[in-house]
Amino acid sequence: MGTDSGLDLAAVRERFEASRDFTIGLEEEFQIVDPETLELAHRFEEMYARCQRDELLAASAAGELIDTEIEIRSGRAEDFARAVEQQREMRRRLFALAGSMGVALGATGTHPWASYLDQQIIDTPHYQRLRNELQWVARRNQTWSMHVHVGVRGAERAIAVCDYLRELLPPLLALSANSPFLDGRDTGLHSVRTQIFTRTFPRCGVHAPFSSWDEYARFIDALTRTGTIVEFTQLWWSVRPHHSFGTVEVRICDAQTRGEESFSLAALIAGCVAQAALDYDEGRLPEPLGGREIEENLWRAIRYGLDGEMIDWRAGAELVPTRALVERLAEWSQPARELIGARFEPFEENGAQRARRELAAGRSIAEIYREAIEDTRRTYAPALAPAD
Repeated sequence: MGTDSGLDLAAVRERFEASRDFTIGLEEEFQIVDPETLELAHRFEEMYARCQRDELLAASAAGELIDTEIEIRSGRAEDFARAVEQQREMRRRLFALAGSMGVALGATGTHPWASYLDQQIIDTPHYQRLRNELQWVARRNQTWSMHVHVGVRGAERAIAVCDYLRELLPPLLALSANSPFLDGRDTGLHSVRTQIFTRTFPRCGVHAPFSSWDEYARFIDALTRTGTIVEFTQLWWSVRPHHSFGTVEVRICDAQTRGEESFSLAALIAGCVAQAALDYDEGRLPEPLGGREIEENLWRAIRYGLDGEMIDWRAGAELVPTRALVERLAEWSQPARELIGARFEPFEENGAQRARRELAAGRSIAEIYREAIEDTRRTYAPALAPAD
């Protein structure tokens, strides 16, 4: 087994024991788009090759399954402000490179009409193996998201944080919802990306609580011994302990059209992870909810986003506005966010709400998407200049 598979669980445990609390890493995925036709452009291989000429982009840029997508990563930062600074520079360089190639970059959870049948899996051993193993599931996954890593010291602590964060995934998804369109139609959902990804990939969505590192390790060991997985990245859960980084990684959110909203959402997520760890230290972290309760709210997030309600299972199964749950998260996580310097600015409306409001006003899906592409360029690279 390769040394970088992340399946040496003794080494992974040691990595968590040595991890530094509340380091931050940000990951953002972008569509590669023809700016004239707005069709997805099969330019990843060329773009990635050009990234290798830039020392910073070479370390930051990565592929994500299909050749119409590229990801940039901030790398590990000691605090949230530094992660934002690093990611801003990665954005500037990537958008400048895209401009020099005559392509645009989009940031919505799905492309509004591109067919998954037209996509191609990038030619690396990792992704070709996934194509062979997953078949239709891999080909169908034409989605874009954003991920946040937060350093959590201690293996038991990391598992406890992941177990608790499961119930926070639905309101975080609702806040991020930015994929109402697919196949040229309004799907009626706020995050069709989540419906596609979490309902098709194996070992995806919301895992059952593990309760302890030993229980987690036994399960991963069973998957390894049976040949079910050959590297830990085949655990696609929406929150997971990251074996290579010693972080808790939150993976539930749609890609954000506007750069400042991506950072604000990341700030809230980072604060939630850090606050859960602090509450664990003080013996105040509640026992995790069961899977069926969380699944009910996850569906509500997918279907209704910020416009809906969720079930407050800890208050006797009462319905509450989803926006109120987001406000509760912001209030609860404020001490941790102040500690790590993560500023959350509440959204007046998210990407799905904006898109559907514009659709109701008579604009076409193509017009809405073109404006989203421009919003992304304007807010992710506001002072665009050629990369050095």
